[in-house]
Amino acid sequence: MSSKARTADTRERILTAACEVIADIGFEKIRMRMVAERAGVSTALLHYHFDTREKLFTEAMTHSFANTAVDVERDAGTAPAAVILARILRNLLPSDAQLLQDWRLWQELWVRALRDETTRVFAVDLYAQLHAWVSGAVRRGIASGEFTPTDVDALSTLVLSLSDGYGIRLMLRDPTVTLDTTLTSIWRHVSAALGLPDALPTD
Repeated sequence: MSSKARTADTRERILTAACEVIADIGFEKIRMRMVAERAGVSTALLHYHFDTREKLFTEAMTHSFANTAVDVERDAGTAPAAVILARILRNLLPSDAQLLQDWRLWQELWVRALRDETTRVFAVDLYAQLHAWVSGAVRRGIASGEFTPTDVDALSTLVLSLSDGYGIRLMLRDPTVTLDTTLTSIWRHVSAALGLPDALPTD
């Protein structure tokens, strides 16, 4: 393995470990030593890559989002636009164990952003990336003729807002809200705006 590959592998292990530890115990309680132990690296090596907890946190959040986006968009050039959009919707919600961890990270981000200006700016930027992710999928569908033209930015904002609202209820294990009813409800708005069938597409 080349030096560059080893460095990339080390960063990957550190960021994966950071996501796990932050989701487990919360950002305010973590120590760099905990992340180093989880990643199987020395504390010195961890500090070489990330010299502060804050930098580690923001990189972990970015890492989490990027990995999700890559997986969802793996065949965006060949899969129907509605399938890609439905995948994005599922990945905006705590719909499996990995996404549940991601949601815990987002909740840590929200709390910290209320108290720290740098984190607030970072959170706004991450939301802009989420918005671009949703709107990009919608625009591709419109361009290919699969979707009815609509106000893309307004629809993307609505999807993110509904996902956040329902997602919080799911995280709280509210018995009146389920993943299936959530997906059906959000897709109802999406399908009406884009001229799609009411049923949520599957892969």
